[in-house]
Amino acid sequence: MILNETISVSTTKDLKNSARDTSGINGADILVEALIHQGVECIFAYPGGASMPLHQALIRNVDRLRTILPRHEQGGGFAAQGYARSTGRVGVCMATSGPGATNLVTTLADAKMDSVPMVAITGQVPKQVIGTDAFQETPIVEVCRAVTKHHYLLTDIRDVARVVKEAFFVASTGRPGPVLIDFPKDVQVLTLDEPPDYDTPTDLPGYRPATRTSRPEQIGQLIAAIRRSKRPVLYVGGGVINGEASERLATFARRTGIPVANTLMGIGAFPDDDPQSLGMLGMHGTVSSNLAVNEADLLLAFGVRFDDRVTGKLEEFAQHGKIVHVDIDPSEIHKNKEAHIPIVADVADVLEQLNQQLTDDDIPQIDQWVEQVTRWKQDNPLACPDHEELIYAQTAIRELARQTADRDPFISVGVGQHQMWSAQHFPVRRPRRWMSSSGLGTMGFGLPAAMGAQAANPGALCID
Repeated sequence: MILNETISVSTTKDLKNSARDTSGINGADILVEALIHQGVECIFAYPGGASMPLHQALIRNVDRLRTILPRHEQGGGFAAQGYARSTGRVGVCMATSGPGATNLVTTLADAKMDSVPMVAITGQVPKQVIGTDAFQETPIVEVCRAVTKHHYLLTDIRDVARVVKEAFFVASTGRPGPVLIDFPKDVQVLTLDEPPDYDTPTDLPGYRPATRTSRPEQIGQLIAAIRRSKRPVLYVGGGVINGEASERLATFARRTGIPVANTLMGIGAFPDDDPQSLGMLGMHGTVSSNLAVNEADLLLAFGVRFDDRVTGKLEEFAQHGKIVHVDIDPSEIHKNKEAHIPIVADVADVLEQLNQQLTDDDIPQIDQWVEQVTRWKQDNPLACPDHEELIYAQTAIRELARQTADRDPFISVGVGQHQMWSAQHFPVRRPRRWMSSSGLGTMGFGLPAAMGAQAANPGALCID
């Protein structure tokens, strides 16, 4: 044991010394320096032959960038998600080529479905043997084309710094999502005589997320619809959390008195224990939230995608009311449900405009509606079985929530019955405290996501 520790220390020193002895800077060091330049503090990385130069570069920067070794690449990807979901910052993971890269595919698909900002780096076989079925080769860019927001295959060392900067920009702006960087081993060890520019201007024709703001006439239509409504409901999702719009949402909801229903991804966007909260909507949601949406004459859908677990039969969902759909991703507008007032914009911008422009005359008169919704809540509470000898899961979850309430914990869940029980019975009061594989429904998500959240929030209580 002592011998092994001695070898590890001496190897680290040798690697650091070898870095000083070489002239110039190699591709692996450029990538790691570019990560540090983007503010990355932690990377979840499992090594292999095609990524070994990258790991050697991480060793040379051990005092500047923390490397956490998972026991499986999928765990590293979900830990990066836990880091990202709990902070809003880009999570970073790394794997080798071939099976190491394919073990990340599920985490990338999961991040794409749930709009999680993530950058995944994979080692790749040398350029000259790409396409020859070389040892541990997979065309990971092609494999991941449909489950990433964007992807790169690095073939020129001069592109490394630019690509890393672009990857973080794409992953974190607009509708967030995962970006893949595939890095051939021969490019990792090539060198440049001088360090590159890590602040090259980002030029991505066709990608202009910063321009997605609401138009004045749209806000005017929205305010008019609110003023005329008698039975409005707020239907909020993960876009409110990703858009850092929770405080603006609370301001708007409390001023107007409109009841709030949330999706599974929207848990924490509005406090669960607030009197205006109807709880989760949909198949596993509360009776009151589903009744309210069914009877609403105005549905304010903010940062949601009308998922089938929420809507059920689309033609029967919210069929009695006008639908306002606000989303930053234009592909979501009219995709599942036709919107009467479609607004492609940042939900935080829309809520800010509403809070600024709403007058007292615009506040809807909905006292009778609120009374009706309150009766539904009182008459249809979430079931929590009581037994003298048995402890039901719902009871245990409620007790855990009670005992940890003062710790403001981060909660991650796997997928299945316990996931739904937790969503129903563990009150979440703040955004980014709830982490769930919601769109893809991936088992095995809970533990590594909690570990990633713990790495990002070392003083916090993180519960899987």
